[in-house]
Amino acid sequence: MPFLLTDEQRQFGQSLDALLRAADTPAVLRAWAAGDHGPGRALWGRLADAGVFALAVPEAYGGVGPLPVEAAVACVELGRHAVPGPVAETLAAGVLLAGAGGPVAEEWLPGIASGAAMVSLTLEGYGPYAPDADAADAVFTVTGDGLRLAPGPGEPSASADPARRLFRPEPGGAPVAKGPAIRAAARAAGDTAAFATAALALGCGEELLRATVAYVKQRTQFGVPVGSFQAVKHRLADTLLGLEFARPLLYGAAVELASEVSRPGVGAGSAERSPGTGAGSAERSPGAGAAVAAAKVAAGEAGYAAARTALQLHGAVGYTEELDLAWWLRRARPLRDAWGTPSACRARVLAG
Repeated sequence: MPFLLTDEQRQFGQSLDALLRAADTPAVLRAWAAGDHGPGRALWGRLADAGVFALAVPEAYGGVGPLPVEAAVACVELGRHAVPGPVAETLAAGVLLAGAGGPVAEEWLPGIASGAAMVSLTLEGYGPYAPDADAADAVFTVTGDGLRLAPGPGEPSASADPARRLFRPEPGGAPVAKGPAIRAAARAAGDTAAFATAALALGCGEELLRATVAYVKQRTQFGVPVGSFQAVKHRLADTLLGLEFARPLLYGAAVELASEVSRPGVGAGSAERSPGTGAGSAERSPGAGAAVAAAKVAAGEAGYAAARTALQLHGAVGYTEELDLAWWLRRARPLRDAWGTPSACRARVLAG
């Protein structure tokens, strides 16, 4: 099975990289952490114009998806540049609402695709927190076979990443959909959130490694660059191996998800379907879930290992908030644990 990206997919990633390099994301991150969401929302709009959020929305609702491979390409770049905001949650909400169908899909999916709507969510089995709920236009919660729109973001909780704030959504809220299709849509949304988070973690790890390699070439000790020491080379090589082994698992999971979309009755459907049987509501095969879990644990662990390597080799300067890399260091562990801890993902892989 080929895993090479097409020319168009590589060019898509390169265009996002160029867009984000020009966006000064460290400044955007600092503003977001301070509660100023304006620069982040402006960047969100530019990413939407590039088609990022439309990748999870069916064509019937103004999107171009679901396109898991392209979504992986996009999220790796967004992770590489530490883009703030509920990226994985918004993509997952696109899958959730497409599966729900009906008025809620018609109301929110076009806005998600266009970037007008930023969405966070919570799903059973993945913890009670909705990341960046204070900046989101909507927070959806799923309990059993019911989908609700939370009345508010709730109170913030402590987070290791100040630019990824965690909230417990306020209880209650208006029910917007109910039925067996919501359970299937929630499972698909959970896989999408885990998959997107794996890609974000891989991109975060790649940037941490890149910055660390550049630093050890410049920092000297005993009159030579510290990067020339064998112990440093071994540590960097181990970090690179972890990231490179995670990459095919990520794109393998993307291929699994894409193959489900292409099968009859699975993936993007018609907006004319009855409520509760909307686009993307078909159940996923166990193999796709296991592939996503394998990608999540590999990318999450590799990204966190890259953060530990970066912190050790940067020395004391790695602890300082003035160093832009500190934002990536703080993000690696939350991404490792979000939408499936390593132990939970390993258990799912073993269960098949």
